[in-house]
Formats: sequence, C-alpha cells, structure tokens
Amino acid sequence: MTNIKIYSTPTCPYCKMTKQFLAENNIEFEDVDVSANQSAAQEMISKSGQMGVPVLDIGGQIVVGFDKAKIKQLLNI
Repeated sequence: MTNIKIYSTPTCPYCKMTKQFLAENNIEFEDVDVSANQSAAQEMISKSGQMGVPVLDIGGQIVVGFDKAKIKQLLNI
C-alpha cells in the first residue's frame, strides 16, 4: 500500500474535497494540519515549493491541489 500524506488546513474547501474523494475510494491517508504544525508546513513547502494547500505526497510523488486525474493515475483507481 502506498503511503499517502495530505498537507491541509481545516478551512480549505479543496482539502475537504480531496479527503472526501480518498475516503469514498477507501484510500487510507495521513492528514497533516499545517495551520497547527509549523514543522509540517516547512516540510510541505520544501517538498512542493508551494505554500497553498492541499499538497499530497503519494509515495514520494507530489500533487499540488485537488488534481483528481493525477491522484487517480498515481493510485491506479
């Protein structure tokens, strides 16, 4: 199983849509709230070069935003 980490904030609508999409497809993921965890925010920025959320780390592949096609491709769904 691929490790999936989502860098998100509680108020981000695209974060909610991403997490809902993964849940609907029975995909387990780790949700990291970057608004409450400064070191995780720095980790997200260093991985993606982005300050916006959501950022997904899918087995080392970075996806910025709720890019459903890219997420489906990386997860083979």
